Amino acid sequence: MMKRSKLELYIDVLRVIKKGQSKPTRIMYSSNLSWNPLKEALDLLESQRAITSKTDGDRKQYFITEKGRSVIEQFDTVEVMLRERS
Repeated sequence: MMKRSKLELYIDVLRVIKKGQSKPTRIMYSSNLSWNPLKEALDLLESQRAITSKTDGDRKQYFITEKGRSVIEQFDTVEVMLRERS
């Protein structure tokens, strides 16, 4: 099995959040990551405004933004174009 690139890892996290997983632990399991890489991905995606977070007491939840949806669409488009050339 090939190791995912950072870009693929970020896209996987975005897709998991887009599907409705909002709690960090659920995102971690669904995207098959350990805590530190997930935290790094969530921090980067939030700083780039691809996701947003809400804190309720000591619980944090993540939600995809329109920019995050656009990133997924653009990635999928490029992926299809590259497959067609092979």
